[in-house]
Amino acid sequence: MGNTVPSLHIQAAAAATVATISAAEQRVREDLAAAYRLVALYGMDDSIYTHISARVPGTEDRFLINPFGTLFRDITASSLVCIDLEGRIISAPPGCDVNPAGFTIHSAVHAARHDAACVLHTHTVAGVAVSSLACGLKPSNQWALQFHERVAYHDFEGIALDLDERERLVADLGPDKRALILRNHGLLTLGRSVAEAFILMHNLERACRVQVAIQSSGQPEYPVPEAVREKTARQYESGDTNRLPGAPDPYAREWRALLRRLEPAAAPSFRD
Repeated sequence: MGNTVPSLHIQAAAAATVATISAAEQRVREDLAAAYRLVALYGMDDSIYTHISARVPGTEDRFLINPFGTLFRDITASSLVCIDLEGRIISAPPGCDVNPAGFTIHSAVHAARHDAACVLHTHTVAGVAVSSLACGLKPSNQWALQFHERVAYHDFEGIALDLDERERLVADLGPDKRALILRNHGLLTLGRSVAEAFILMHNLERACRVQVAIQSSGQPEYPVPEAVREKTARQYESGDTNRLPGAPDPYAREWRALLRRLEPAAAPSFRD
C-alpha cells in the first residue's frame, strides 16, 4: 500500500479556532451548502459518503468540504470544514472531521487544477452502473452529448485512501476536462463555480440514467451523427442558450432557479 491519508481528526486547539470569513467566502459557503442540499433533493447522495468541495476565495491551498457523518440535507454554510492541501484542518465546528477518501480526491483536483473552484463527486446507481460498463458513457442522448469527447476516465484502485493515487487521478483528468468517470466507482465534475459543478453533475447523472434505461430496453440505439455530437457539445460550452442578459456566467440563470427548490413554495397557491 502506498502513502495513506493521515488522521484528519481535529485537534482540540483547531476545533476552538474561530476563522475570519470574508464576504466572498460566505457566498461560496452558502452556494456549497445549497449544492449539498440539492444533491440530496435530487437523490444523488449516498448516506454520509461522497463529497463536494469549494476552494476558499483568494487562496490556492484551502478548500471547504462537508463534516464527515453529516447528511447532505443538513449541511449549512457554517458547518463546513476548511482544510488545506496538506490535510490540516484550518477551522471547523467542534468535534468535526473529514472523510479521508474525500480529502484524497478533492485535494488532488484542487492542487492540480486551479480553475477548479468546486469539485463534486457522487456514487449514484446510474453513475456507478455506467462507470462499470466497458463502453463508458455513450453519446446516445442530448445530456450525454454535452460531454462528447469531454469526459475522462480513471481506473479503480480501491477506496481512495492512498495519497499516491492523486498523481494518477489528475493525470487522467488532464488540464481541461470538467467531467471524470471513476471506473467501477462513480462520477466527478469540476466547475469554475459551485453552480457549474452542480449543473454539470446533474446533466451527467441524467445522461447515465437515460443510457441505463436505453440499454435495459434491449432495443437498438438510434445513432447521432458525429458532426451533430460535436455541434451539440459546443452549443453547451458556449452557454448562449442559458446566459442571463449582461451576466458572464452561463449557469447563473439555472442556478438561481435551482436555489428556489430549497425555499418554501412561493405564495400565492397554484389554485389562486
